[in-house]
Amino acid sequence: MTVVLGLDPGSRCTGYGIIRDGDKGPALIAYGCIRTETDRFPERLKQIYDGVYKIALEYRPDELAIEQVFMQKNADSALKLGQARGAAICGGLAADLPVYEYAARQVKQALVGKGSADKLQVQHMVRFLLKFSSPLQLDASDALGVALCHIHHRQTLRRLQLAGVVVR
Repeated sequence: MTVVLGLDPGSRCTGYGIIRDGDKGPALIAYGCIRTETDRFPERLKQIYDGVYKIALEYRPDELAIEQVFMQKNADSALKLGQARGAAICGGLAADLPVYEYAARQVKQALVGKGSADKLQVQHMVRFLLKFSSPLQLDASDALGVALCHIHHRQTLRRLQLAGVVVR
C-alpha cells in the first residue's frame, strides 16, 4: 500500500489531500488547506514550507504529487504561484518524499475523462471515487484529485510492467 500526499499550491491557501492506495481502492486519510496568515510574501512561503513539512511528518506519506503551474494572464500571479509551489515541493523534499508533477489537464483527464473539465466536475469525481458525501473545499478537492491522478498513473505503470512493457 502506498500513501500519497497530493498538493494544490497557492500563495494564500495550499490544498492538501492524503490518500492510501489499497487493495480495495483509494481510501481517504486526511485533507485540508494550509492557510497563510500574513500579508508578507516571504513569510507566506515559509508557512507553506512548514505546513507541508509538518503534514509529511504527521501522516508519513510515501510520495508527494503536486499540480504544475499553468500560465496565468497576470505575470505577477504566475510568479507568486510558482514560488508557493517551490516552497511546497521543498517542504516535501525536506521530509524525504519523492515528488511527482502533473499538469492540471492531466488531473482532469484522469478523473473526469476530459482535460477541459471544470473544478466542480473534478470535485464531484473526487467525492465519488473516495465515497465521500460531505462537501469539500475546492482547494482540498483539487489536491485530492492530484493524489488520485498519481495513483491512477502508478497503477497503469505497474500493469504495463507486469505485461512486460518497458517503460522509461
